[in-house]
Amino acid sequence: MSDALLSALAESLAELVTAVGTSDDEVLDPGTAVRWLEGTAATLDGLGPADRRALDGLFRATALRRPAGPRREALLRLPERLGLAEGLRQAPPAATVPTGAVSTATVTTATVTTAPPLVARRVPSPTASPSPTVPRAPHAAVGISSSPSPAPPAAASPADDPADVCDAVAERVLRFAALVREADPATPVPTCPGWTLADLTRHLGAVHRWADHLVRTRATVRVHLKDLPLDPPSHPAAYADWLTEGADTVLTTLRATAPDLPVWSPGADPHARYYPRRLLSEAVVHLADAELALGGAAGAIDPRTAADAIDHFLTDAPYIPWIAEPLAHLGRDGAVLRLAARDTGTVRTLVLGGGGFTWSREGRGSGAVGPTASVEADTGELLLLLHRRYAADDPRFTHTGDRELLDDWLAATAL
Repeated sequence: MSDALLSALAESLAELVTAVGTSDDEVLDPGTAVRWLEGTAATLDGLGPADRRALDGLFRATALRRPAGPRREALLRLPERLGLAEGLRQAPPAATVPTGAVSTATVTTATVTTAPPLVARRVPSPTASPSPTVPRAPHAAVGISSSPSPAPPAAASPADDPADVCDAVAERVLRFAALVREADPATPVPTCPGWTLADLTRHLGAVHRWADHLVRTRATVRVHLKDLPLDPPSHPAAYADWLTEGADTVLTTLRATAPDLPVWSPGADPHARYYPRRLLSEAVVHLADAELALGGAAGAIDPRTAADAIDHFLTDAPYIPWIAEPLAHLGRDGAVLRLAARDTGTVRTLVLGGGGFTWSREGRGSGAVGPTASVEADTGELLLLLHRRYAADDPRFTHTGDRELLDDWLAATAL
């Protein structure tokens, strides 16, 4: 279904529901209106987080196309009245707790449920497959410079100030730029089939400009990359400088923005604080892509940074339509997948069912008893496994239990 048709259907539904909710008693019996609205709300309540967010955004876009006035205000209140906005504009769920003390016995749980999605197709996003033109930072002085800093900053976690996370992004972008600046832009990237280093660099630079636009304009609905003036250089040899310029811009924006500023996000936390973590995860994974392409091996990833990126991925997964839908139809209800980090002792337990999954994180010596399947490796290796940068058959991973469960999970959650 096209974006235009989806928008038209959402607009019609928004107008109809608003008309029923604001109708005069002489036009529609109040009891009938209440029953109709309650039935609509109950039906929409069955949608998973990804679809609730998509419909919430479409309803808000409908409202913002109307002139200022009572009708527009009524449409803007519609998502809240139908329960669509509940939880979508609040603080992040419990699973996004600090990962600084990864060896403690702290237990957190995030419960998510997905349903057959409203949007059954793959929606373009900065993590989607690349298009022909665009494949898929008080700390203001840190910025991005033309040469790598002599020593990386301390690893970031959700407990850190967002400016510290921005510093970590800057350090990794500099390392990425240093790698690709002297390399052949046409070098294939094995972990991103069909991509070259030029494609990878262009993608990362596009993500920075996309995030900067969303935060700077305080976007309330999704904005697609194709709708932004990315202006990459005509020659791939200039991509590295274009990349660092874009990173400097977005990090400057993020450092100057209140972390709790409401901003649309593709994940669980619709606030400005979402984006430093998102950009750090992008930088870590794509730096590994470049290292694997140029040297055949990825460098070590700090366990705290990798742990936060894993938590970020698991928390966002139910909000990503092309992950939520396959998971909803995986047919492995009750199966338990255990991810064990041998370097920190942290265990993440994923329980499938209910059209989605729940997950928890425990410290050393904890974990599910008798999981259906278990995989063990260092934290950074688990991160790259979840992002399919390493194959599950790689000897660095130790497996127990039903190996097909891990394969099914990885197939369903492929970005």
